[in-house]
Amino acid sequence: MSEEGKYKEDYLRLKGIIEEMGSLLVAYSGGVDSSLLIKVAYDSLGENAAAVTATSPTYPEYEIDEAKSIASSIGIRHILIESNELDIADFAKNDSKRCYHCKRELFDKLKTIAGDLHIRHIACGTTVDDLSDYRPGMEAAKELGVRSPLVEAGLTKSMVREISRMLGLPTWEKPSFACLSSRFPYGTEITEDKLKQVGMCETFLRQLGFKQFRVRYHGEIARMELDTEGLRNLLEHPSLRMEITKRLKEFGFTYVTLDLEGYRTGSMNEPLLKSIY
Repeated sequence: MSEEGKYKEDYLRLKGIIEEMGSLLVAYSGGVDSSLLIKVAYDSLGENAAAVTATSPTYPEYEIDEAKSIASSIGIRHILIESNELDIADFAKNDSKRCYHCKRELFDKLKTIAGDLHIRHIACGTTVDDLSDYRPGMEAAKELGVRSPLVEAGLTKSMVREISRMLGLPTWEKPSFACLSSRFPYGTEITEDKLKQVGMCETFLRQLGFKQFRVRYHGEIARMELDTEGLRNLLEHPSLRMEITKRLKEFGFTYVTLDLEGYRTGSMNEPLLKSIY
């Protein structure tokens, strides 16, 4: 079977799972995974599908704007709600279950919206790859009966990208993004000022043309994670390194460091996983 034929089968399997739901409300961030989910939900259920995006200090404005644009191009009903996770004391304290506290509140809100709209199911964009990482938000999803159709269809992140490309979604090559709270080591209190500080740094790197990166917060230190292309670019251009260093110091950091391991998802989980295993 050709690669295209294989991904078409994967798409049809996902579509069948969603069609059986009858109606679906999607927790939609505008990222690669949830964008595919709302596309297939709308293809499968039409007006019986809807997407909800929570605006928050933990998400940059440009991410919200992209989410609105993608949802509009798909045609799905798109609902924006306000959410400030910093109002959740356990979230702001940034303990190891930070994502649980966030998702628990979000899914509670979605259950209310689903009830008002007479929608039977709620879904999130968890993939098979996410099951191998530390994801306490999945515990909240399980407790509240939120489904993960991408997992049910056996889809990995690379498969999601290939199906998205097949369907013509612009997100198929979008860099991965997680909320800005993931830039802080567990135990470091998260504040709106700190979120803005990290957000300004990442917006600056984005404006310079970097694609896949993170700026991790360590008090006075900004630790940059760049993908292979970004690492090469930075190491080959000393003037660029100096420009970034100068700007990130202007944003409030005393030291600016480059992580030689490069970009990787969940790097803030590494100390936690090391203690477990």
